[in-house]
Amino acid sequence: MRASSGSVKARLPPELERQWSPGEGRHLVTRISLPAAIEQVAARDPVLARLVSLVGPITHRPRDPDGPFGALVRAIVFQQLAGRAAQAIFGRVRSTVGETLTPEAVAAVPDDQLRAAGLSANKLASLRDLSAKILDGTVDLKRSSRLSDDELIAALVTVRGIGRWTAEMYLMFQLRRLDVWPVDDLGVRQGYGLAWKLDPPPSAKELAPLGDGFRPYRSVVARYCWAAVPLFRRGGTDPTLR
Repeated sequence: MRASSGSVKARLPPELERQWSPGEGRHLVTRISLPAAIEQVAARDPVLARLVSLVGPITHRPRDPDGPFGALVRAIVFQQLAGRAAQAIFGRVRSTVGETLTPEAVAAVPDDQLRAAGLSANKLASLRDLSAKILDGTVDLKRSSRLSDDELIAALVTVRGIGRWTAEMYLMFQLRRLDVWPVDDLGVRQGYGLAWKLDPPPSAKELAPLGDGFRPYRSVVARYCWAAVPLFRRGGTDPTLR
């Protein structure tokens, strides 16, 4: 695999280097806005700067209206289903559980009612496990703000049906963590390869260190990598620097 001349070699700003250590896997709590984070990463690499100029600013997606627990329930229900079908099942599950979607409410609903709402046996088992682990404290959503990304992911993946990718998406979009780097995501790898002229695109193992120069804002870079894929597929402007 060959990298273009735009490969990332930037370092963190000094004030952030003092707060973050690669070996700690800690969550850097900052008050920086998303536009400021975009400006930071664009300033570190000309390829990304060009991609940002072509795609334009990204914004935060709305958080799940049912809160952190609802976001995880939705993630489980939507797995391996088309959006419309998944939304219909989630709506029926939501109605079956009642007015408030909580671990306690889910735990109180009999299996046959949740199955009648459209849940498969595996997804029902996942929802049961999620509810149980939240109720017994194995997964403590109330302490999320005090846990590092690695600590949160480690807790979430103990739940049946929640893998690392699902946990990373939860951190990125529900918790709005800015330094998630989902190297197992095919779209991120493809987008990075297209933007930085890597042929073939990087593997998950190869992509992992390529994000280091963008810490602690790798979530922003991942989202621009996603945006690079449709930009190329529709024959748009080449976002790489020649």
